[in-house]
Amino acid sequence: MTLKKLQAFTSVTRVTLALACALSLAGCGSFSETLQRGYVLPEGALEQIPVGATQEQVLIVLGTPSTVATVNGEAFYYISQKAEREAAFLPHAIVDQRVIAVYFDKDRKVVRLANYGLKDGKIFDYLSQTTETGGQQLNYLRGIFRNITTF
Repeated sequence: MTLKKLQAFTSVTRVTLALACALSLAGCGSFSETLQRGYVLPEGALEQIPVGATQEQVLIVLGTPSTVATVNGEAFYYISQKAEREAAFLPHAIVDQRVIAVYFDKDRKVVRLANYGLKDGKIFDYLSQTTETGGQQLNYLRGIFRNITTF
């Protein structure tokens, strides 16, 4: 092989390697994946459930709950989690966790709705804009949020 052919071959190899590296890096930058687990809240569903609605109405609008509790009366819990990852080889990072709670009285009528999530590391109700202060309900919610990562 002559010196000119060797130089031309080396130049082509360099350009090919540079192009391959650029294409592989460009592919990494455009990859983004969002994963929704659990209950997906339909748009406007909570507005369709007024205080005083029956359990049957709640089941029609929201469907079967993720779990049911009997802490201070009956409650339906709809649990969801959203996770994202920026590259195919990276693990998913949890970006949002929600628990929709519907509380019933002894006559199985809705007394309260809540949309719980984590805000500043505390359990926060996005409907009433308050944090739970304590008691059995808070302990139950902490258990749900602690175990939701294994959802």
